[in-house]
Amino acid sequence: MDGADRFTGFVRRSRDAGRLVVQPRMGFGELGRMRAGLCAVRDADATTVGTVTLDSYTRCHEDGAALRALRERPADLNGFPLLAHGVPAVRALLQEVASEDFPVQIRHGTPLPLRLLRAMAEAGADATEGGPVSYCLPYGRVPLARAVAEWSAGCALLAARPVPPHVETFGGCMLGQLCPPSLLVALSVLEAAFFREHGLRGISLSYAQQVHPGQDLEALAALRRLADERLSGTAHHIVLYTFMGLFPRTGHGSRLLLADSARLAVRGGAERLVVKTPAEAHRIPTIAENVAALAHAASAAEAETAAGYVPDRPAPSAHRWIPTATGLYEEARTLVDAVLEPGGPVGACLVRAFARGILDVPYCLHPDNANRARATIDATGALGWSRVGAMPVTPVPGAAAPVTAGQLTELLSFNRRRFDARAPEAPYGRAS
Repeated sequence: MDGADRFTGFVRRSRDAGRLVVQPRMGFGELGRMRAGLCAVRDADATTVGTVTLDSYTRCHEDGAALRALRERPADLNGFPLLAHGVPAVRALLQEVASEDFPVQIRHGTPLPLRLLRAMAEAGADATEGGPVSYCLPYGRVPLARAVAEWSAGCALLAARPVPPHVETFGGCMLGQLCPPSLLVALSVLEAAFFREHGLRGISLSYAQQVHPGQDLEALAALRRLADERLSGTAHHIVLYTFMGLFPRTGHGSRLLLADSARLAVRGGAERLVVKTPAEAHRIPTIAENVAALAHAASAAEAETAAGYVPDRPAPSAHRWIPTATGLYEEARTLVDAVLEPGGPVGACLVRAFARGILDVPYCLHPDNANRARATIDATGALGWSRVGAMPVTPVPGAAAPVTAGQLTELLSFNRRRFDARAPEAPYGRAS
């Protein structure tokens, strides 16, 4: 790992010291407020990396609209307009705030990232994230083949830097919820393989917390095993996301869910946790709310570590945290192998796999997604397939009936209802 980028190096040092790295999804329009937010995250009572999340105008390449908003109503922007501010201003910001002990990731959300990746590299960003599938299918109608081509060019541009920035797959967060874990794991591994094929040397693989702690532990173990197998010799780590779907309405429910994600990160051996604040269900969080969420997650992780829990060895009394054993690794590996079996570049394999329905994201309306697969929450509270289309996976027994609109609403609100119903005094979500 000699010559590793400083994002990779920082996460590795934190892991070796037994500390979970926590990170917000924070972005503000004004340069001064973005600087203040990064400084507050850096100084938080937690082991942190910084985040600059870009605004929707910039993500959609609406440069004129971003520039007008920056001039006329910057506080209304839902993120940081990097191109409107210009590379020199962003470079100055990062040189002032970022360091070996506080690297900064720029998050964007566009399927056509070449211009943004070039600007990020010129500005000296430590890391970015996304992927040809995960930043294409959920975010519009850009053809998947076009996204793959532009991500290929963007990755080659990053790989040509003297020290390429760290790149995180977003494949394990597809649609945020109701995507069975085997597909999340497979997509994360496939996008990581895509990054590696294009010469990137520091990679992280994402997974988003779902609805069943034991199943999530099994998924994290499968993700790590597949990553170790497919990325041998490449610096990589696992990043967990706090649940990305409908958040609890109550403050105590939100805090319990956030704490549960920190416990999951510790028990599942993730090196980094991207947190969500309770405010995100309603509006863009303030700097103080972001910092409070980071501190709460870090406190929960520290308590879990102090209690003596280590990855993949849950306490016998904590039944809901015992990893399931459903063959999730084998199912994810089957998906990866089926995608790569024709041979050739990973990007071309991904395009073919979606065209054939070998990969099929439930409830995703992108034209290049077959949209024949469906997911459900089974009787044990785990997420599984109710219909599989052409995918080489196994459906939940007896779950072939179509999901109605009412049932889909129930599935989407599963975690919201579950955590709102839990007792406020339950410490870090230990109540069943």
